[in-house]
Amino acid sequence: MTDDTDRHAQKMAKKKAARDKIMATKTEEKGLVIVHTGKGKGKSSAAFGMIFRCIAHGMPCAVVQFIKGGMSTGERDLILSRFSDICQFHTMGEGFTWETQDKTRDTEMAQAAWDKAKELIRDETNRMVLLDEINIALRYDYLDIAEVVRFLSEEKPPMTHVVLTGRNAKDELIEIADLVTEMELVKHPFRSGIKAQIGVEF
Repeated sequence: MTDDTDRHAQKMAKKKAARDKIMATKTEEKGLVIVHTGKGKGKSSAAFGMIFRCIAHGMPCAVVQFIKGGMSTGERDLILSRFSDICQFHTMGEGFTWETQDKTRDTEMAQAAWDKAKELIRDETNRMVLLDEINIALRYDYLDIAEVVRFLSEEKPPMTHVVLTGRNAKDELIEIADLVTEMELVKHPFRSGIKAQIGVEF
C-alpha cells in the first residue's frame, strides 16, 4: 500500500511540475470572443454561469436575448430582482422563430437587439456581454454575419468578453472566436415525451 501511495505521489508531483511549467508561459489577458453552439443542451446555461461569476466578482456585465420572448426564466428573474445594479438584462426577442412566423418583424427585432448589443459592448465598464441565441438570428439571416464579425474584430474593447450562444454557429464566427464549445446531444428527455421543466430548462 505504501509503494502505491509513493508511486502516486511521485506521479502527481511530475504532473504538477509539468503543469506549472506550462502555466508559467500563460501570462496574457484579453477580452475573449466565446461561442457556445451545437445541438446539445447547456449553451445558454453555461453562458449564464459565466455571467453569474462576473456578478460574484463585482464585475459589471450585460445580457441581450435575441430570440427568447418575455416568458419568465430563473436567470432573468434572479438578475432583475437581485443584480440589476451590476448586470443589465435586455430581452429583445418575441419568441422562437417558428412561433412568430413573421420574418420582417423578426429581422427588425434582431437588428434592435444587435444595436443594443453594440452599445453594451462599446461600454468598457461591462466586462462581459452575453448575446443569448444570436446564432439563431444569424442562421436565419436576420443579421449580417459580416457586420457581426467586423464589429467583434474591430470595435470590441480589448478587455471585454463577449459570449455568443445558439445552434449552428456560422463558420465566420467560429473562425474569429477565441473559445468555441460545441455541445453534443447524446440523450434528451424531450425525445421521450418529457416537456421542458422549470429549474432545468428555464
